[in-house]
Amino acid sequence: MTKVAEKLLSRQALTESEFEQIILNKDEYFDLFQQKAKEITEQNFGNEIFIRGLIEVSNVCRNDCLYCGIRKSNTCVERYVLEDAEILKSCEDGYKAGFRTFVLQGGETDKNYSSLVKKIKTTYPYCAVTLSLGEKTKEEYQELKDAGADRYLLRHETADNDHYAKLHPDEMSLENRMKCLKTLKEIGFQTGCGFMVGSPYQTPKTLAKDLFFIQEFKPHMVGIG
Repeated sequence: MTKVAEKLLSRQALTESEFEQIILNKDEYFDLFQQKAKEITEQNFGNEIFIRGLIEVSNVCRNDCLYCGIRKSNTCVERYVLEDAEILKSCEDGYKAGFRTFVLQGGETDKNYSSLVKKIKTTYPYCAVTLSLGEKTKEEYQELKDAGADRYLLRHETADNDHYAKLHPDEMSLENRMKCLKTLKEIGFQTGCGFMVGSPYQTPKTLAKDLFFIQEFKPHMVGIG
């Protein structure tokens, strides 16, 4: 085992270049890291499975991210927006089935979900509400937090500026995405970031940047797909 692998296992922290070295030699370390991850998981969570009720509230989006199936320029998608009553009915069904976390996820729009969040939290005060609704202003995030939302997932997608520019239209920027993540944390959300594995133009170097960013940002949740 190399010194870099030993460092990761003992300190659980690496530099960008060290992360890249691990990625480039991932097959050599796969079994070792998988076993270590299993041990850490069992230490923290035992062998329980935690379930979330994911409600896809809409597939309408104002953005045109080039990798996304619901980007606004995709004319082959049948668009929908769930009514509040439909979402509340999903929460009711989920609660009866044992779900205690509801995740409202959808494309990025101007729709205000604060009143809906408040209704969900009032009806199910012991349930967590997680949102994944894209980039918003600080005021909009604050309104959702004040309504009772507990968590917010906003994948950063890639921590490399050049890579981000290749995946997104000109009006979107990595700078603003990172600003949103910082704002969510400052407001008090349990904040989640994350990225895709296998996105176009991705390299071991960009993946290393992703892992290093997560290490430094210290999110409460990480979504990697």
